Amino acid sequence: MAVTPQMVKELRDKTGAAFGDVKKALDEVGGDMEKAVDWLREKGMAKAAKKSGRVASEGIAWAVSGGTRGVVIEINSETDFAAKNEQFSGFVKQVAQLALENGSGDVEAIKALPMDGKTVGEKLTELIATIGENMTLRRAAMLEVGSGTVGAYNHMGGKIAVLAAVQADKDVADVAKQVAMHVAASNPQALDRNSIDQDVLAREKAIYEAQAKESGKPDAVIAKMVEGRVNKFLQESCLVEQPFVMDPDRTVGKVVADAAAGASVAAFVRFGLGEGVEKQESDFAAEVAAAVSAA
Repeated sequence: MAVTPQMVKELRDKTGAAFGDVKKALDEVGGDMEKAVDWLREKGMAKAAKKSGRVASEGIAWAVSGGTRGVVIEINSETDFAAKNEQFSGFVKQVAQLALENGSGDVEAIKALPMDGKTVGEKLTELIATIGENMTLRRAAMLEVGSGTVGAYNHMGGKIAVLAAVQADKDVADVAKQVAMHVAASNPQALDRNSIDQDVLAREKAIYEAQAKESGKPDAVIAKMVEGRVNKFLQESCLVEQPFVMDPDRTVGKVVADAAAGASVAAFVRFGLGEGVEKQESDFAAEVAAAVSAA
C-alpha cells in the first residue's frame, strides 16, 4: 500500500512521533496503521513523544573546551534522579564533545550530528524511552578566539557550566580556567561597561536617584551620590571590573592582563541549570487523593 500524506498526518496525531519516524514506520509495515503504531512503540518513539509535554527543568549543563574553542550545552530531564543516571550524564558529555569537535553551538545543528550510526536527536529519543522521562537539548553556545584560550568549568556535576574566552598571543589555559571558575561563583551581568544592558542600568539609576532625593541634599550633591552608586553597580556587575575571587586585590581584567602581554577577556557564557524554565509545582496530597479516587 502506498503511504499518503494523510496517513502520515494521522499517525503523527496518534503517536506524536517525529515526521521522519512516522514515515519510516508506515514504509516498514506497508501502510498498516495499527502495525505502524506498534512499530513506533517497539522502537520507543511513541513513548518518547508522549512525554514531550512534561516540564524538564533538571538535567546537566556541561562545558568543554580545546585550545581556542569551547562549547557549552544544557540537556534537561524531569528529575534530578534521572540526571544522576550514568547513561544520561555520559550522553550529555558525549554530545558536548561532538559539538566541540564539529564547531557547533546551534541546538538544531547539534541534534543533526552523527552519533553511533544515528543522529544526536535520534539517540536522545532512544534515551527518553529507556529512562522514561522527557528530556530536551535546550540550549547551546560556542566561543572561539583567534589566539589565546577558551577555558571551561563545570560546577557541582553540571549545575553550572561556564566558558571564558581569553584573547592572548599565547596559550593561557590556567588563567582562562580560573576566569571560568570566577564567572561560576560571581555570575557577572556583562563583560564590561560597553556590554551592560542599558535598560538594567537605567532602572538602577532611577532607583538611586529616588533614594538620593530622599536625603534632601542639593541637586549637585545628589548627582554625585548617584554617580558613585552607578559606578559601584558597574564594578560589581561587569566581569573585568570584579575583584578576582582567588585574589581580591586585583580585578579579573588585571589578572588576565598580567598573564600575557595584551591579554584580555573576550567573552564568557554561563549556563545555570534550569534558569528561565517555569517549573511546575506539584500538590502531593492532591495527587494521592486523585490516585485513590481513581483506584
